[in-house]
Amino acid sequence: MSAPDLEPVTPRGEHARPPARGDRWAAFKASPYLPALVLLFIIAAAAGLFAGSYTYAMANPTPRNIPAAVVGHLDTPRDKVFLDRLEGALDTSLVLHEYATEARARIALEEQKIFAVLRSENGGVGLDVASASGASVAQLLAESTLKVGQATHVPVKVTDVKPLQRGDPRGLALFYISLAAVIVGFVGAIQLSVHAKALEPLERVAFTVAYALLGGFSIAAVVDWLLGSVDLPFVQSWFILAFTMFTTGMVFTMFNTLIGRWAMIPTWGLMVMLGNPSSGGAVSWPLLPSVLGFIGRWLPPGASVNAQHAAVYYQGHQRVFPYLVLTGWALVSCAVFWVWRHRYPGGRDHMPQHAATAT
Repeated sequence: MSAPDLEPVTPRGEHARPPARGDRWAAFKASPYLPALVLLFIIAAAAGLFAGSYTYAMANPTPRNIPAAVVGHLDTPRDKVFLDRLEGALDTSLVLHEYATEARARIALEEQKIFAVLRSENGGVGLDVASASGASVAQLLAESTLKVGQATHVPVKVTDVKPLQRGDPRGLALFYISLAAVIVGFVGAIQLSVHAKALEPLERVAFTVAYALLGGFSIAAVVDWLLGSVDLPFVQSWFILAFTMFTTGMVFTMFNTLIGRWAMIPTWGLMVMLGNPSSGGAVSWPLLPSVLGFIGRWLPPGASVNAQHAAVYYQGHQRVFPYLVLTGWALVSCAVFWVWRHRYPGGRDHMPQHAATAT
């Protein structure tokens, strides 16, 4: 006959003792509830900041430091009254630069150093604007000049010397394709980190290049070939879109390497909440708050929009600056990722042992 199983004796009252506070906190930290709680507040804050950033930048565009050219002399009493009233209508934001000839002023307009050209014309004032440089600025200048001309009885002739393409009358198509490249670029990197986590660092860079090239081609082909909204210089626009996607993808990858699962927060903040409203695509830089207008040029969304505008409308006067901005962000992101690749939360070395040895 076997001896009966003996149950361990629990000291009296021990079963009712609540877990220590430190144990409860340790258990809470190890549970999924802590990151879920943190995300709850982050998402709520991000929603407000997202709405606030776009409203602050775009809801009420206000002119700030709009460079314009004056050809010849607008120095008659009537001309001076006209210019003073125009300055008042634009809240003294017009920055006038004198040019000796109309040809030199037109070159400055092509180089996007100025947004308009004012000149004396047939007893009145002629105004040349370039919608391609910024539809919102051109519209504001044209409307303000015509109203001031009526108020001061000065004949005004407005000419759009660089109009937008017929399929993009508001000048938003280039902003939208750049926005698509920015967002899909880092979303693609997020998907690689979730669904292809076993990729080694160099493999992840290679796949980022691959989806950037295919994604950029897809965006350009749909907008140009399928919809016919904008006649793109296809190869160059494809390159800009692919470069943008690769850059934003590597920005997320950099943050993913440095701070792990929270990488979405700085990526979204830089690229979407700050970068897109300040890009100059929906509202031109001279109408943005001055800080945003300056910052936007140094972020990938603004660089992408700037490069696309020049590629589509200013083929003979393109700038290297937006490409340098994209290159700088891409190089820094790749360098940080490569130097700290041992912290990268992926790769086959980080796979569980049973998964690595499974046949």
